[in-house]
Amino acid sequence: MQIVCLDLEGVLVPEIWIAFAERTGIADFRRTTRDEPDYDRLMRFRIGLLDQHGLKLPDIQRVIGSMQPLEGARAFLDALRTRYQVLILSDTFYEFADPLMQQLGRPTLFCHRLITDTSGRIVDYRLRQPDQKRRAVQALKALNFRVIAAGDSYNDTAMLGAADAGFFIHPPPAIAERFPQFPVARSYTELRAAIDGAAARWVD
Repeated sequence: MQIVCLDLEGVLVPEIWIAFAERTGIADFRRTTRDEPDYDRLMRFRIGLLDQHGLKLPDIQRVIGSMQPLEGARAFLDALRTRYQVLILSDTFYEFADPLMQQLGRPTLFCHRLITDTSGRIVDYRLRQPDQKRRAVQALKALNFRVIAAGDSYNDTAMLGAADAGFFIHPPPAIAERFPQFPVARSYTELRAAIDGAAARWVD
């Protein structure tokens, strides 16, 4: 039995924080895991920036409510699920993801939680578990799944390395060069071909 694990932002949907940066005009919100490998440092930076500008969770949710999946993402995901079990492993938050998950046909999502006060101010975040992408892949393999994974950024590389087959899809050139062991797909067509090629090597 094969299962496909996909990252969310940059793979199926636009980067939420970049969209928020564009809407607010605050360029520092464009910083993502493509720029900062240390996720805790990145989130502390974001929470501080939100406080600095008096922005709260509802402000981010309004931006997310106007977003759509990347072009072709829903069709790619629907086609993939006709053959494979698919799991989304993301470092986003359940408080962000629901509108986008609805547009994607509600695939199963493992991600994290935000902690807010009564005014909606984001005061902290809670990881589902540290290094959750890699550990989810390891758990699936312990259940005798063959795991194929795809992502686009630094925070996906542990997942890709733990999988039986791991692929980048349209990563920044610097990341692709730093991790040459992961083949790069430049479109959903190429990624689907890579996934099918990996799956074809195994007999359940």
